[in-house]
Amino acid sequence: MDESGLSQRPTVRRTWAPRGQTPVLKHTGSWKNLSAAAGITFSSLYFRLYPGAIRSEQIIHFLGQLRRQIGRKLLIVWDNLPAHRSRAVRQWLAVQAGQIWVERLPAYAPELNPVEYVWSYWKSHVMRNFCPRSEWELHALARRGLRKVQAKQTLMAAFWKQAELPI
Repeated sequence: MDESGLSQRPTVRRTWAPRGQTPVLKHTGSWKNLSAAAGITFSSLYFRLYPGAIRSEQIIHFLGQLRRQIGRKLLIVWDNLPAHRSRAVRQWLAVQAGQIWVERLPAYAPELNPVEYVWSYWKSHVMRNFCPRSEWELHALARRGLRKVQAKQTLMAAFWKQAELPI
């Protein structure tokens, strides 16, 4: 499981323009942001979009939705985001009676988390150079893009392959 964020400012990547003309991305300059929480299994991507930043309440909400949707015990592997270690999250996990088991990634090891590869692909292929005019437009493309990633089984397998430990 991992979280990421977007704002109405574009994720600038290389683009094309007529020879001699510098490409210009026109955007509102708004810092309104959108956050995404995602969990990945070997065959599926589960995600939820939230306005603003991810906090303990959103972590708890996402884990609850994930548990209901999957319907089995869960092993959650995540980084050391302060919201993951918060008192509210720890108390909520304690109440789950062993239905959710949590393991932490080592510090500074995003390459071990397959969801990091989801974020990288999502931002550089789906959200690149996109200049939304509104929060709704940002939300719509973000959701559509994550649904496209969700539908590509070969891509999901590639994210897991990338996160494998070197032998």
